Amino acid sequence: MTIPRFIGSEIYRHSSYGARHPLRVPRVSTVMDLSRSLGWLPPTQFLTSPCAKPAALHSFHTPAYISALQRAEATQTVDAATRARHGLGTHDNPIFGEMYRRPATSAGAAMLAGELLRDGGIIYTPAGGTHHGFPDRAGGFCYLNDPVLAIQSLRRNGASRIAYIDIDAHHPDGVEHGFADDPETLLISTHEEDRWPRTGALTDVGAGQVFNLPLPKGAHDSDMALARDDLILPAVQAFAPDAIVLQCGADAVEEDPQSRLALSNNAHWAVVQHLIGMAPRLLVLGGGGYNPWSVGRCWTGVWAVLNGHDIPDRLPSPAQDVLRTLRWDGQRRIKSPLPHWITTLRDPPRDGPISEVVRSRVSLLRARLGSL
Repeated sequence: MTIPRFIGSEIYRHSSYGARHPLRVPRVSTVMDLSRSLGWLPPTQFLTSPCAKPAALHSFHTPAYISALQRAEATQTVDAATRARHGLGTHDNPIFGEMYRRPATSAGAAMLAGELLRDGGIIYTPAGGTHHGFPDRAGGFCYLNDPVLAIQSLRRNGASRIAYIDIDAHHPDGVEHGFADDPETLLISTHEEDRWPRTGALTDVGAGQVFNLPLPKGAHDSDMALARDDLILPAVQAFAPDAIVLQCGADAVEEDPQSRLALSNNAHWAVVQHLIGMAPRLLVLGGGGYNPWSVGRCWTGVWAVLNGHDIPDRLPSPAQDVLRTLRWDGQRRIKSPLPHWITTLRDPPRDGPISEVVRSRVSLLRARLGSL
């Protein structure tokens, strides 16, 4: 198997959804800078993402929507009819300078990953994971749905059975829309219950391959370990995929302002570690994550796990400098970074008694595994 590859772009360093938007914070550029400062991202493992051409996006998105998205970027405005039909120019999905090129770059990475994984391997594209995009409409900060485009690309390049696992704090409504009725795609999501978009019910089944686990507020590492060991891993093993796509949104980490889950980044890394080797192809995406320190540290640790690098107890000075220069303007909940956000990648574990709600829901879902 070839060494893991990282697909990134400088577009994320110079692009923002706007001064008041949750995605005003740097994310992918932080992961790139931290990984390089630690010697984990040599040129031989880095690929610059292409920007997807409009026609390539029509495999999931409607031509009318893609045209509207391009037109909104070019004119920096949308009319009322476009806003109502396509969800562009809203608070969640604002007009900004790269509103087509930025998501099209993430989509280009996802589709390229499918091609590169034709013969197996591991690819990481932390800019990916925009799981709320619908064919004709933006949603939840997501203008395009790169997980869907990645799954389609994997299929075009030889994968037949694909497992999609999503550990973001928010349910992947756009991905479920795309594949709930496809018996060759396994969909597993752990997400905070009663959190936008308020989809992903425990009772969703689709074609029998949909497993949604809503987690209660405050769910911690021990709850996630139960979900991992008693649901995610047995489901993947029973399904026997030839490709895995993992959406690794960091907004389930305790310090993130967009959820009330209480995971440490250790929970994310453990899911990644356990999925390595369960299919010949592994594609790991980013997703949500709105605290610049916690998302940068979490996703850099994901890259370490994929490569088998030891995570140091204390970061060397160049890596600390990357974290020290981050800013979170306009955030009222957290005024300044905690000391360990600068000096370490690894959070303290956040274990505790397993919630009976989580235990009972995992048990109900596990009872369905015989259908895979």
